[in-house]
Amino acid sequence: MASTGIQIIETNPHLRSLLGWHLQQSGYGVYQSADIHQAREVFQGRQPALVILDADLPDGDGLEFCSWLQRHQLALILMLSVRDTEADIVEGLRAGADDYLTKPFGMQEFLARIEALTRRIRNVVPPASLDYGDLKIDLVQRRVRFKSEPIDLTPQEFSLLYVLAQASGLPLTRLELLNRAWPDAIDNPRTVDTHVLSLRKKIEQDPRQPNLIQTIRNVGYRLNLEVLKPQPMDSTETKVHRGKRTVPPTPLVIHSTLPG
Repeated sequence: MASTGIQIIETNPHLRSLLGWHLQQSGYGVYQSADIHQAREVFQGRQPALVILDADLPDGDGLEFCSWLQRHQLALILMLSVRDTEADIVEGLRAGADDYLTKPFGMQEFLARIEALTRRIRNVVPPASLDYGDLKIDLVQRRVRFKSEPIDLTPQEFSLLYVLAQASGLPLTRLELLNRAWPDAIDNPRTVDTHVLSLRKKIEQDPRQPNLIQTIRNVGYRLNLEVLKPQPMDSTETKVHRGKRTVPPTPLVIHSTLPG
């Protein structure tokens, strides 16, 4: 079984290295970032299941980055901070953190928090399909329907569309698409362009003026979910909506007072 990917976004290089070493010793895959700019690139390239986020970063507010992750339901979040008042903790949790740990903290408590969060990840049942309203992706049969019509895709076109959908509207570079959607290593990023063109011919109303699979200049491509008619949510059922992973609610240990 592949190890759970964990991203550490921490300004202090000594703490970042220490946390990374202990997580690796516990069998986790670890990706480290020192600031928000680097964190976005690493996150989009690696797609970790859990993010350890310092609330105070040199090039921006960790709370804002936490809110960005939470809006897209991209990962579980453990926030670290020297801010230890009740108001600070509440602000962090409301920004989207799944747990909050104040500095300084003991390593055993830190690892216990990580273990508790990763149990939640393991308990998530992978969805059988993704429903974006007009666009429906059957992950079991690997079939796609667009505006109720079946779309005949090659296996590679299906993988490309699925990876774009997973990004929840975020732009992905050609290299990111190659890494995630292609089973074998490909050196030519233009391979992505060829398959995007082919996919557009099958799914766009006017492939020459695409509005579903958009080109983002100097970046790559994104799936424009805003043009899809939303699917009404049934409050009695659990559904995957707009490609977001839904994590079942579980009780959390929010905060404990540690000796200084």
